[in-house]
Amino acid sequence: MATFSLERTAPLPLDEAWRRLTAWRRHGDTVPLTRVTVATPGPTRRGTVIVARTGTGPLAFDDRMEVTVWQPPQGDDTPGLCRLEKRGRLVRGWAEIEVRPGPGGRTRVLWREELSVRPLPSLFDGVLGRSGRYVFGRTVNHLLRHP
Repeated sequence: MATFSLERTAPLPLDEAWRRLTAWRRHGDTVPLTRVTVATPGPTRRGTVIVARTGTGPLAFDDRMEVTVWQPPQGDDTPGLCRLEKRGRLVRGWAEIEVRPGPGGRTRVLWREELSVRPLPSLFDGVLGRSGRYVFGRTVNHLLRHP
């Protein structure tokens, strides 16, 4: 399994950063050939299922995720945490999105992920981790910059 994390700060209140990072359908905006859908009725809560479909035609696959922790931030000083368990046939692992107060009224964003793609052997964990950090780093940057 590949493990990676990234950290960003944004000039946004906690609740706005949270809203942008958990706008699930927008996650596909920066990943080529990816469409994200929410398979359960809203609003997001524990048990919500999100599916990221990547690829085209017979080469497409689903990254199916379930929200297992849903703790939105409360006010300006209580952090928020979301944990997604990846339960697809090819993509396994988990991701955590955390927002907490940062310096100067900014929001500190922490993204942690453990990722496994079948049938890739562990030999590819380094490449998978670096690729994941790059792709999700771009996604987080985009989400935080654009309402």
